Amino acid sequence: MPSLPLRVAVVCLSNQNRSMEAHSILRKRGFHVRSFGTGSLVRLPGPAPDKPNVYDFETTYDQIYNDLIRKDETLYTQNGILHMLARNKRIKPAPERFQNCQDLFDLILTCEERVYDHVVEYLNSREQETCQPVHVVNVDIKDNEEEALLGAFLICELCQRIQHTEDMDNDIDGVLQKLEAKSRKAFLHTVCFY
Repeated sequence: MPSLPLRVAVVCLSNQNRSMEAHSILRKRGFHVRSFGTGSLVRLPGPAPDKPNVYDFETTYDQIYNDLIRKDETLYTQNGILHMLARNKRIKPAPERFQNCQDLFDLILTCEERVYDHVVEYLNSREQETCQPVHVVNVDIKDNEEEALLGAFLICELCQRIQHTEDMDNDIDGVLQKLEAKSRKAFLHTVCFY
């Protein structure tokens, strides 16, 4: 079993729903965890599908929360966005973009295939300095409140199983196969290097 806690990153597109739900649960379970988005901007549902609310990654959760209250408190309360933002601002100040982070992780979990592609492409485009491996695993999670919670528990179970392996690099494929069979979900997995 690894002597140090697993260093985990959870990544979705805007660092709002799926990655933050997993961040919350993993943190409560004692993992060293950070969460990120890979998009160029933060996008949240707006009054219509073609009218999203768009923010820079530097915009704090508190600023987004207050902006949405000003725009239409009733709408954003009913659709759960304000509740989600209240949770987010208890965890950290603002969404973060994965491509701006220089930290090293043991395991990076993505919440949809295009985010997985963004993460792998970014890691492979950087100059390798330490040749330390990082496992990148995709767990497809629909971007809604219920699926984000279920996905976060699945991510947590995966992290717990990996944390208890003797040799993560050699045992991760077996862990993923067992969890795929149990959850009936297919995972993507690759190894990149720092």
